[in-house]
Amino acid sequence: MRKTLALLAAGLLLAGAAAAQTFPSKPVRIVIGFPAGGPLDQHARLLSERLQAVLGQPVLIDYKSGAGGTVGAQEVMKSTPDGHTLLLANTGTMVINPALYSKLPYATLRDFVPIARTAMQPLALLVNPQVPVKTLKEFMDYTRARPGQINYGSAGNGGISHLVPEMFKTATGLFMVHIPYRGSAPAFTDLMAGQVQFMAESIPQAAAYHKQGKVRALAVTSRERNPALPDIPTVIESGLKGFEVVGFYGFLVPAGTPKEVVAKLSDAFRQVLSQPELRNRMISQGADPAFLGAEDFAKFLAAEMPRWAEAVQKSGAKLD
Repeated sequence: MRKTLALLAAGLLLAGAAAAQTFPSKPVRIVIGFPAGGPLDQHARLLSERLQAVLGQPVLIDYKSGAGGTVGAQEVMKSTPDGHTLLLANTGTMVINPALYSKLPYATLRDFVPIARTAMQPLALLVNPQVPVKTLKEFMDYTRARPGQINYGSAGNGGISHLVPEMFKTATGLFMVHIPYRGSAPAFTDLMAGQVQFMAESIPQAAAYHKQGKVRALAVTSRERNPALPDIPTVIESGLKGFEVVGFYGFLVPAGTPKEVVAKLSDAFRQVLSQPELRNRMISQGADPAFLGAEDFAKFLAAEMPRWAEAVQKSGAKLD
């Protein structure tokens, strides 16, 4: 019996090694659970050409949008676990959705194997320019004197642009009213028009409108200042100790993918993320290069999930 098990284990090791040697044997598909043209799409396009050069096979991008990234995640979960189908996911898909949806069809660390975290994406806290404040502290004082009179917009219930202001409210004790929209574009339109006074938004869009004077950036949510908004302080600098809330981008494959293939993919992303020109382009898009290999990315996800679950619970958001 022991001899049989030993032979079986040896056979599996040889099969995994053989899979790694021949991988990839066909084009690699990156699935995104959101429409073309968004931040994840920009990220995938930036990485795909260089990933293709490292892997020696074409890298294709496939959009399977719907239900906050859930449709795309299911597509990858059900795919053949051979490393040729990858999911490019964000904070919402992997760590917020499990707390937001009562009947989510996947479990992040059961149905997927993390490959690489590739970027962290801070947000900017914004106000309409007509709000008479110049700093985050002034905004806090202004809002505290007007409980329930300040509205904040988001791209929808349970998304990161909803939960970050909720975390901010918890940290400060402020009372603001949430106005959810169907996407960030209409929320931004109303912020610029003054229908809502406050919003948390990803750096690229926030920086562009701030520089045009259409919104005013008060702080960024990362630990360090962001190169796209170098003159804007962090929330921590503005007086809220320990307030660091940053989204992430990362790649995963279906559970059951051979360890050797996982290691090969993870190393491919390490090589891509080490290229200075690519890192500079990522920063210009508002995403901070932040590579983690497979094991460290898995640990990161495990640590992030309870943090965001608490934020979802406190916000009262729930989707089915």
